[in-house]
Amino acid sequence: MNTPFVIAEAIGTVSFALSGYLVGSRKKLDLLGIAIVSMLTAFGGGLVRDVICGRIPNALRGPAPILLVSGTVVLAVLLRLHRRGEIERSRFFVLADAIGLAAFSISGALTGLEAGLGFFGVVLLGFLTAVGGGIVRDTLVNEVPALLRSEFYGTVAILTASLVYLAHRLLHLHPAVLGGIFLFGLGLRLLAYARSWRLPTL
Repeated sequence: MNTPFVIAEAIGTVSFALSGYLVGSRKKLDLLGIAIVSMLTAFGGGLVRDVICGRIPNALRGPAPILLVSGTVVLAVLLRLHRRGEIERSRFFVLADAIGLAAFSISGALTGLEAGLGFFGVVLLGFLTAVGGGIVRDTLVNEVPALLRSEFYGTVAILTASLVYLAHRLLHLHPAVLGGIFLFGLGLRLLAYARSWRLPTL
């Protein structure tokens, strides 16, 4: 599971770094503020996951995670993504956030499987990894976290992590299977956003 984990972690890191960049630029933060928001968005969920599992956070094991975030921010500045119109910027944000959500759900679930956890533990780690960075991002810029206000946000993380666990129990966790689960999570999040799906309220 090492290679799928690395791939999922890299995809989630880049995507959440981009979403943090877009939020920071929309809030008119300076470059340092944007860099901080991007890094905490990219690393927040993984830090919680790794601390729970009692291991050194993946973001601190080597230079690759920092370089991924830094490269993403620099590229976003060069492409002037912060100067695009509100509608187009919104699409960039939703797509980046959805990709990060699906990818981190998988990497968190894989960490749970590697640690020998049961269904609840695997799903919980997938959930925390996926939503942790977004919660940190939104809290830093004084917004209600997307987890509490957005369509099918946390639900997508739970369903995606659940599918990883079921695939582990019933099938071989081949990269193609994980790729299909990733596309399911991504597609569900985008569809829920486009159609404004929400869970029932009291």
